[in-house]
Order: sequence, then structure tokens, then C-alpha cells
Amino acid sequence: MKSTRQNVILEIISAQDIETQNQLMNELSKRGIKSTQATLSRDIKELRLVKELAGGHYRYAVPSQAGSAEHSERLRKIFREGVISCDTAMNLIVLKTLPGLAQAASSAMDSMDIPALVGTVAGDDTVFMAMRDVKSAEAFCEEVRKLF
Repeated sequence: MKSTRQNVILEIISAQDIETQNQLMNELSKRGIKSTQATLSRDIKELRLVKELAGGHYRYAVPSQAGSAEHSERLRKIFREGVISCDTAMNLIVLKTLPGLAQAASSAMDSMDIPALVGTVAGDDTVFMAMRDVKSAEAFCEEVRKLF
């Protein structure tokens, strides 16, 4: 049901300008799919939909390649300006950030296409990253250190 609903959401936003979650919920309902606002919010987050300016108003859209490049640069900036240190413990990486920036760094990691990354956990100023193997963890930390 979830994948069907999400596929229909993608069809809807590609066919017409949808400005609000209410509009999207109405369009889903017209297609026989009932959804709550909370479920719709989760779907939007999971699909990584963005609001883009089109014709003088905002609408939901799948991020474009150009937007993805801009997004990637913003994430790199978070790392350059917010990450203080990077260290490994076997296949785990510990990133230390300025206070309050661990969530942003963790989100940045989760949204990047890093095949060796299994997952992240963030506190206030610390991010734990689980990598598939020791070699991947060490290589990643070396890349992060180059940003300092």
C-alpha cells in the first residue's frame, strides 16, 4: 500500500502543480487512496520531495539534478564549517561537531550516496557512523580530514 501510494504521489506531482499537502491529499482521494496528513508528511520526507518555485508559486517536486548539486554543496559546507574532528574505531566513525550541528551532519551523511555507510546516529555535537568495513571507515575519515 505504501509503495503504491508513494508512486501515485510521484505521478500526481509530475502531472500537475501541487502547492499544499491538502491538495495532494485531495488528489490521492480522487484516485481512491485515503491518507492522513501525518502519513502524507512521512511520504513527502521519504520521497525527499522539495518545494520549488514555478510560475510565481511553490509546488512539490522531485529534486532536479541541478538542485542535487546545490544540495551536495550545502552538505559539504556543513562539513567544512561544522565538523571539528573525525576518528575511527574499527568500522565506526565518530564525528565531533560544533554544538548543535550533529543532526545536520548526520542528515547530510544519510542523504549522500555513500555505499559503505550503514547508518548514522546523532546527538548534539557527536555523530556515530557505522560503515560496512574498517577500510571504508578509514577512507571516509581521510576525506573528511581534507576539509579541515
